[in-house]
Amino acid sequence: MFTIIIILLAVLGAALGSFFNVLIYRLPRKQSIVFPASHCGECGKAIPFYLNIPILSYLMLGGKCKYCGAKIHWHHLLVELITPLILIALFLQYGLFSLLFLKYALLSLFMIPIFFIDAFHQIIPHKLSIPLIPLGLLLTLIPGNDVTLLNALVSAGIIFAFLLFIAYAYRFARKADGLGGGDIWLLTGIAAFFGIISMPYVILISAVLGIIYFFIFVRDKDHGFAFGTFISFTTVLWAIIGSSRVFDLISFI
Repeated sequence: MFTIIIILLAVLGAALGSFFNVLIYRLPRKQSIVFPASHCGECGKAIPFYLNIPILSYLMLGGKCKYCGAKIHWHHLLVELITPLILIALFLQYGLFSLLFLKYALLSLFMIPIFFIDAFHQIIPHKLSIPLIPLGLLLTLIPGNDVTLLNALVSAGIIFAFLLFIAYAYRFARKADGLGGGDIWLLTGIAAFFGIISMPYVILISAVLGIIYFFIFVRDKDHGFAFGTFISFTTVLWAIIGSSRVFDLISFI
């Protein structure tokens, strides 16, 4: 049974990864995610179903379009690989028939397209960030959640107010935007899932990773970078590890 679940999650994850690649390409371009059907972004040729098999098609075609030979970006393969791995990791942590598996699988699946869209375009679509808020709140009403409705409401409210204050204070002091609106909505949605206790750690780890990346790869204080990628990465990591285990480790240290 265990092996069957792993296989099913791998297949489901790869299929979802293929869909996420559509979101990553089309949402920043404000294109429909339904029509037209899958096609090459260069020549516009429709991709038949037998050439649209997650992971396998990319490998068989050598990462190129069959018709025009245009290179297919490597992130297509990466997304189709990491999505099933995340689902399997969450299954190993929480089990399959658990609300926490469903809850953190939903949260992590949202993070995947957000990570890549922000990395490539430095935007976080509201269509992906804002729905996290009501979704996180609704899940608290289901027995077995690790966060109460009050906790989620207070956490989301505090995070939103705090980040909005930081954003306006930075704009007043520097006459430029520092924290984007997409980051604010994203962290507010994440707060509705994690609750008030976890959010300082999530924000701190995201900030540390962002600072490390900035000083190694960017270095230019006037050059912006995609903070949402670090928020998304930390969120998935926190969901997989499990906040209870993290707090146990912190207490032990």
